[in-house]
Amino acid sequence: MDDRLFRHAMGKFATGVTVLLTENEGETHGMTANGFMSVSLDPKLVLISIGHKAKFLEKVSQSKKYTVNILAEDQEHYSRHFAGRPGELVEFETLAGLPVLKGAITQIACEVVSEHVEGDHTLFIGKVVDLRIADRDPLLFFSGKYRQLTAVEAVKL
Repeated sequence: MDDRLFRHAMGKFATGVTVLLTENEGETHGMTANGFMSVSLDPKLVLISIGHKAKFLEKVSQSKKYTVNILAEDQEHYSRHFAGRPGELVEFETLAGLPVLKGAITQIACEVVSEHVEGDHTLFIGKVVDLRIADRDPLLFFSGKYRQLTAVEAVKL
């Protein structure tokens, strides 16, 4: 199968949208990603997947820390900004001494505990050191487009 077909098939899995951040020498670096998942409850571990062509890969490899910011439905501008299309001003806060995005529905601060090279990506397993959540609806991504959550009424059988 060709790369385009594989990419199209993977795009049929609806995901939330995250921005990953880290800090090196006092400067904040970030990227938009949907390669994120929970790994373990005890200990609390999460995984991020970063392509080998991404500049962010070197930044996390050096800092050994990162944050995951799960975006709210009105934060598409953050996703676009960290995907290489700068626009609106980015507002940062801190969590466990690391940068996080103001208003994200979930902010997770992590310390890297292991790295695994798999194909053209590196997987970073992070131990969660702190988190903050807000009760807001998420920004979604499906089939190459941003989407919003809509409740579906339960079907009575």
